[in-house]
Amino acid sequence: MEPETYRLIQQREDLWRFIRNNPEWYRYLTREPDRISELELKSKQYFGKTLPQRLEKTQQNIQMIRLLMEMAGSWND
Repeated sequence: MEPETYRLIQQREDLWRFIRNNPEWYRYLTREPDRISELELKSKQYFGKTLPQRLEKTQQNIQMIRLLMEMAGSWND
């Protein structure tokens, strides 16, 4: 692997953990260092950090809060 690519991975904990969990990416980057942007995207998807994933998680949290508020309101009746 190119030293520059390796340094980038070492500096980013998320990329380092992703490669540890998906070792085939070490081989991909050794052969094609240009795939670093693809690695970043796959890492975000893996850890649930893409915008659609974060919006879905936020919506789920809002639904849970609404449910808890409804349950708390029904106890007062």
